Amino acid sequence: MGKIALACAIAFSFTATASAGDEPNFAGKSVTMIIPSAPGGGTDTTGRVIAAFLIENLPGKPGLVIRNMPGANGMTALNFFAKQVEADGMTVVMASSSQADPVHYRVPQAQYNPANFEIIGGAGRGGTVLMIKSEALERLHDSKKPAVVMGSLVGTPRSGMLTAAWGIEFLGWNSKWVVGYHGTNDLMLALKRGEIDMTSTGNIFQIKDLLETGRFGVLSQSGALENGTFVAREDFGDAPLFHEQMAGKISDSIAAKGFEYWNNLTAIDKWLALPAKTPQNYIEAYRAAFSKAAKDPAFIARGKTLSEDFEPMLHKDVKALLTALNDTPQEAVVYISNMLRRQGLEPGDH
Repeated sequence: MGKIALACAIAFSFTATASAGDEPNFAGKSVTMIIPSAPGGGTDTTGRVIAAFLIENLPGKPGLVIRNMPGANGMTALNFFAKQVEADGMTVVMASSSQADPVHYRVPQAQYNPANFEIIGGAGRGGTVLMIKSEALERLHDSKKPAVVMGSLVGTPRSGMLTAAWGIEFLGWNSKWVVGYHGTNDLMLALKRGEIDMTSTGNIFQIKDLLETGRFGVLSQSGALENGTFVAREDFGDAPLFHEQMAGKISDSIAAKGFEYWNNLTAIDKWLALPAKTPQNYIEAYRAAFSKAAKDPAFIARGKTLSEDFEPMLHKDVKALLTALNDTPQEAVVYISNMLRRQGLEPGDH
């Protein structure tokens, strides 16, 4: 009896293993995509585009249910996804850089950690650039001349704009901040009018428009993560990667961690995930479907109708960014706040 029981157990084990490794069939089922924002925003529209192409490439071509769950800057949806969604491969979440930032989920009310999710893929912005008036470039490197005016939005500058903060702190840039503009279009208009000398954007149309005047240049670009390496974007010409300009400039370990945190946060935008402990065969099916979609010209074209900066990102790069962000020590985040205060800004405390 013992031998028979053992043989049955072995047979069952092989059957279970084979079943777990089989390609799942989604025919007759529906996949639910949770979006942690209201309909109509950037995460919502990106999620709907990705979902349409994703289910088209899943085995059996399932139906699709979009569930918008706004609240607490995405925390309501991510908490629900982490704690209440069954890891059966039938529910995904479409999140953004806000929910990837450890500042957002290192609070008592957060019950999720994106580093624990099974990542399917995402969409990046291709990086940002720092635009500068050509006549101001000389002043940027000469402290005896009037400071270059860096324009920013109301409140704490967006991540791409913090390029200037690192340049001021470690590259000796002769620059000062003017904060109070309400949007990127306002900043671009201020740049054209001469109210400011420098600002950051990722909008290709705005960059081309400025460059065509001959009065502006690209000082640096943040780059995009591809296959584990930050690469320059062709649309931004021969503008150098900012992290290469910063190479060897930071000796303090906490400051270096702060720069790494900032650099990774600029590289991530929208990301798609399954719950932790989802069966591996489902994970592989979703990743294969996303990879096929990412190579589909129709998918790229549809994405660029939402934003000219739309760039698909495969799961390994998204996972690397989420893991690196999660590993950021809190002291490194605080360092950035203190750096901004030294430059006359008033960031929110972390």
